Amino acid sequence: MTTLPLPPDDLLTTTRTVRKRLDLTREVPMQLVRESIEVALQAPSGSNRQGWHWVVVTDAGQRAAIGRLYRDVAEQYFASGGSAAGQFQDDPERAAVQQRVGDSAAWLAEHIAEVPVLVIPCIEAGHLPDGNQAGLWGSLLPAAWSYCLAARARGLGTAWTSFTLAREKELAEILGLPDGIRHGVLIPTAYYTGESFRPAHRQPLDDVLHLERW
Repeated sequence: MTTLPLPPDDLLTTTRTVRKRLDLTREVPMQLVRESIEVALQAPSGSNRQGWHWVVVTDAGQRAAIGRLYRDVAEQYFASGGSAAGQFQDDPERAAVQQRVGDSAAWLAEHIAEVPVLVIPCIEAGHLPDGNQAGLWGSLLPAAWSYCLAARARGLGTAWTSFTLAREKELAEILGLPDGIRHGVLIPTAYYTGESFRPAHRQPLDDVLHLERW
């Protein structure tokens, strides 16, 4: 398929988490999902093990089961007081952004079962390391993000979601994951409505850049 004419910097800075603008009514061709995963498989992995697996869910019953689990975790998150909407209250401008993020996250929780494709990147992990796990997840999450970029280039919107990590055993049962396979993220995928993606406001580079030492 012909991809969108996005220069690399535009692709990287306009691939946003899409929630309310996911088109729940339009079927996504499996070929586009396959192409996006094929691109993702070019990502790096530790020792070139390529221990990733990709579960793609389109069945309405499976999506409904995942949706129930997702909503349950989301309700607990929103009731915890630590959700995105409650952060940075001392900064009115940023608080407004956080409120929009919280509202869209709540919307997705209500509608996630209606998203036509749910992509769940997984990795072979017999046990989780006791110490820093960056080596393990660093062999999966770059590929997952590459999937999001490849989907964006094909006119699809994605959302990076992590609620199901709190109930990974239950999700594993729904998906029939064998022992030793763990998921790292759940990525709702659909066509999007509207075309106004732009770079998001971020902290100034010099606030987070450290040369030579902290």
